[in-house]
Amino acid sequence: RVFFFPSPLSFSLCPGAGGWSPLSSDRYQWLEVDLGGRTRITAVATQGRYGSSDWQTAYLLMFSDTGHNWKQYRQEGSIGAFAGNSNADSVVQHKLQHQVIARYVRLIPLNWNPNGRIGLRLETYGCPYNSDVLSFNGQSSLLYRLTPRPRQMSSESISLKFKTLKNSGILLHAEGQNGHSLTLELEKGKLQLLIRKGKSFSPDIRYLVTLGSLLDDQHWHHVAVEHHSNHLKLTVDKSTDLGTNLYSDMIIFYTHFSLFISSPVSSSLLHLSQGNVTFSCSEPVFVAMTFTGPQSFLRLPRRIDQSSLGISVGLQFRTWNKAGLLLTFELPNREGRVWLYLSKARTHLQIHKSGRAPLELNAGSALNDGQWHSVDLISAGGRLTITVDGDEGASAHASPSFLITTGGHIFFGGCPTEENSQECLNPFKAFQGCMRLLTVDNRPLDLIKVQQRLIGNYSHLQIDMCGIIDRCSPSHCEHGGSCSQSWSTFHCNCSGTGYSGATCHSSIYEQSCEAYKHKGNISGYYYIDVDSSGPIKPQLLYCNMTEDNTWMVIHHNNTDLTRVQPSPEVNQHVVHFEYASDEEQLAAIISLSEHCEQEIAYHCRKSRLLTSPEGSPLSWWVGGPGVGQMHTHWGGAPPGSQQCACSLQDNCVDSRYHCNCDADSNEWTNDSGLLTHKETLPVRSLVLGDIQRHGSESTYKVGPLRCHGDKNVWNAAFFDKETSYLHFPTLHGELSADISFLFKTTSSSGVFLENLGIKDFIRIELNSSNEVLFSFDVGNGPLEVSVKAGSPLNDNRWHRIQAERNVKEASLRLDELPAVTQEAPADGHIHLQLNSQLFIGGTASRQKGFRGCIRSLQLNGVTLDLEERAKITPGVQAGCPGHCSSYGSLCQNQGRCVERPTSFSCDCSSSAYTGPFCNKEVSASFKSETSVTYAFKEQMVNELNRSSSATENVSLSFRTSQSPALLLYVSSYHREYFAVLLNKLEVRYRLDSSKDAEILRSKVKNLADRQLHVVTISRLADVVSVQIDQNPKEDFNLTSGVEFNGIRSLVLGRVHDSEGLDPDLAQIASLGFTGCLSAVLFNSISPLKAALLHPKTSPVTVTGPLIQSICGFTSANLSHATETTHHLSGKRSGSVGTGQPLVNAIRSDSALIGGTVAATCFSVALPLSSIMRQKLQKHSSVTSLVS
Repeated sequence: RVFFFPSPLSFSLCPGAGGWSPLSSDRYQWLEVDLGGRTRITAVATQGRYGSSDWQTAYLLMFSDTGHNWKQYRQEGSIGAFAGNSNADSVVQHKLQHQVIARYVRLIPLNWNPNGRIGLRLETYGCPYNSDVLSFNGQSSLLYRLTPRPRQMSSESISLKFKTLKNSGILLHAEGQNGHSLTLELEKGKLQLLIRKGKSFSPDIRYLVTLGSLLDDQHWHHVAVEHHSNHLKLTVDKSTDLGTNLYSDMIIFYTHFSLFISSPVSSSLLHLSQGNVTFSCSEPVFVAMTFTGPQSFLRLPRRIDQSSLGISVGLQFRTWNKAGLLLTFELPNREGRVWLYLSKARTHLQIHKSGRAPLELNAGSALNDGQWHSVDLISAGGRLTITVDGDEGASAHASPSFLITTGGHIFFGGCPTEENSQECLNPFKAFQGCMRLLTVDNRPLDLIKVQQRLIGNYSHLQIDMCGIIDRCSPSHCEHGGSCSQSWSTFHCNCSGTGYSGATCHSSIYEQSCEAYKHKGNISGYYYIDVDSSGPIKPQLLYCNMTEDNTWMVIHHNNTDLTRVQPSPEVNQHVVHFEYASDEEQLAAIISLSEHCEQEIAYHCRKSRLLTSPEGSPLSWWVGGPGVGQMHTHWGGAPPGSQQCACSLQDNCVDSRYHCNCDADSNEWTNDSGLLTHKETLPVRSLVLGDIQRHGSESTYKVGPLRCHGDKNVWNAAFFDKETSYLHFPTLHGELSADISFLFKTTSSSGVFLENLGIKDFIRIELNSSNEVLFSFDVGNGPLEVSVKAGSPLNDNRWHRIQAERNVKEASLRLDELPAVTQEAPADGHIHLQLNSQLFIGGTASRQKGFRGCIRSLQLNGVTLDLEERAKITPGVQAGCPGHCSSYGSLCQNQGRCVERPTSFSCDCSSSAYTGPFCNKEVSASFKSETSVTYAFKEQMVNELNRSSSATENVSLSFRTSQSPALLLYVSSYHREYFAVLLNKLEVRYRLDSSKDAEILRSKVKNLADRQLHVVTISRLADVVSVQIDQNPKEDFNLTSGVEFNGIRSLVLGRVHDSEGLDPDLAQIASLGFTGCLSAVLFNSISPLKAALLHPKTSPVTVTGPLIQSICGFTSANLSHATETTHHLSGKRSGSVGTGQPLVNAIRSDSALIGGTVAATCFSVALPLSSIMRQKLQKHSSVTSLVS
């Protein structure tokens, strides 16, 4: 070793002065510099040895106040290695990201020129650092009493530095007005800020913040408590947490610690010391060693004391690992072996002796918490004991019948890697962590002599330092994910958070009901995460997909029609509405949606609504963001008008007034309508004024907030040139960033997105017609993640890309393919530092640009408005049509996809089904007297005769126990007919009135079995095909004509007009049909849809009872379906997924049943949302204390 003693300001070696080069070039060499006093160090620079081939290419930098207990300097909290030199002459300087205050600097070469040796010239930059110091022994304290101030200060602060070997104790206590107090306390190496309001010690009025970790490492740590206005900020080293108010006029220091006060003591402070308080900092020297990896071990010889029979070994350790070897040795004469090791965070002792049963003891628990723990192994007098953490811990005992001692070596942490080493065997994992205070036979071990290789032997150890770091402080786990760690990495448990990924960054839920709909889902309750990976929590909302628009429904605590019951002492009736979503969620939903509305209704008799004789409004409502604003218009009227909908429609009951209720009529009337201006929503409270007059009666209703249209889903831009692009502000995602978008193209390559820094970059591109590439560099060299598709991606269909980069890994997902991940380098750079504009659809060089459409581009949950930017950018067009090419398959059962400007819809007019995707069956229960007759208009008859006179396509489903039965009958003006009967199953055709009907009988039997059966019949000229359920298709040939002319009517159920029917068919037709019919389609005509959904506008006649039903469910199925809550497969194990509704109202077909089932589902679902709201309120009440 070479020691230099320069001036306190700097140390340098001038060019040509040679430099330092050790005799041996290995990783156990170092250069140590004594700066002569504590110095604020800001930078270091290195050169190789002058005029030689000796230089180091990478090194570690260590600092110390005492020349012992070294601390490694880490960049970005994890990177230990500094880049060195590439030749002997050039200077490589590193400015330290955070300044270091120390007296000693140690540089340890890691790599050097392979054609030379280690060679070094070193320069440090900084300035002297002077400070006042207090030292406490655990029983002492120092009291400062502040002089009264004339007024309360708007800003106050307390700051200090401390160092300690103890992991618990009170650092600072302050008391102020009204018994308010503040305490800074060290607990297991973490600093806690405790605030009590008043003198009570009740836990519910205490505010607790925990910050920092491993603060008992005997290194200086900075603490600051700052009070600004209504906020209290706690800072420990580089970590900060916000808190609440601070009131202080007295500060009491009562601690185990050495303290440094960062500013001189003011003369306005009176101080009183108690106990042994000294103004210097003397500290014990505990030399520790760090076992860094699987190759680390320490081998010690044992001095044999012939008078001693047994062995005693003790040590202290700290680690994050649950398993690892602490020590091992052989029994005398190689008769066995002893292992002391960690397993499942407990200490275990195993002794194997030949010819004897293995002996095992264990003690302690949770020993992987990063704290120092002591272990003692004592064998003496025929008794064996292991003790963990002394008297306060646990112990285990045994009385073996053989002597436990060793005459050989003792190995700590692991074994040498030499294959021929039989002296040390380790069937367990190697230890990774720190050890100190090693004793053998009650003799302490001098680790400095070990370091100098005067005692024992070692490999891959860092001596005179403990290199443990807390990778969970601060935690990189987002959204409430819990952090756990081992020596070399950390893990985030995302269970129950609603997020996934290595750091719980990405939401597992969709951002809107619209997004769920376009994944093919149906109406039901879903978790909605409006800002995806942003800070707003997911919320359980109802998605109504039964209309063309997809509605997101946010309920409040009173959506029913409610009678006003006035109180004698109150002139107004005031109602407040509490929503299932919190304020931040409501604002985000309204902003996200294209349209929002809320029903408001007032039913009245002798109760005026808005107008009073004095002209001021009698009633009003409060709505809008935050606390809301007062509004005097009613549903259907514009804001500020003080009118109701009837005024705009000119149909108020009294034209002198602008509202029906203002006519003050003795008859019941109402004013109702929709509030549709988003800036006034939601309705937060309602004030009704004219309620106390004699004879006044009224009811009110404020419906749920309903919003539709996701402005983000269809926000798109079309890039028609390789040189065109959009630019946005720099992407901010230093530690984590997620990017998602959809694209479609006919090109085979192109850059979707690029953002550059000085050295760092991030890029997503279409690398080939079937490969997407995600690449970036955070300082460790470029890292690439690619996904290859099984089919071409340039098919002009929409494809989805989801990319994420965090401190642990990068992932890329394409469509529904599994995500591909790439781990980040261990202890590498983690900050992505960008400074250029973000380029979308191209690059700064205008090369490799993307040609095609990009839609719904989101960065960290924030949607970029591509359309607005495209409107002002040449070469880029706003919007992107052609959605049916990708989503047309969602339209089922002969539904037709219809393009819309920013979406698509399904036209179900030619389908027997209804719903947004034509997938909701239309079914009805028939009694024997029920008859549904669809009369073909003359124009329709002519069209049918022209287009399909020799063709029919018929499909229907049925469930019945009746046989024989007529399922469907179609007649013509020419005494021709087509009939489907259940007698087995028969299809009858009479296409020539002069001949008998042809009967086509299926071979399928037993169809009247109360089960649902599906029948499909198609005819082309004289060939008829019949298929029942999944049975093979049966083909028949007609012999008596192929033209079905002059179609008159289609009948389901009983046929009242039997003219032209064969006698046996007339008899069956007169019996009617008892059972359920569903999805009946004759060519493009659906008679059940006409009868049930459009009876007033369709040429349909219904006689007898016709009850809408669900043929596919029995009563048992129906009961089960209404009670089912779907637990779904998510993107990560242990998480709730997103593929189906959480609560589903029987495929939402029950919306058409009439209210009973729908009400049941609502009554089940609303308490569920209420329970969730209560849980969220409990959580938010804790959060509100913090904020």
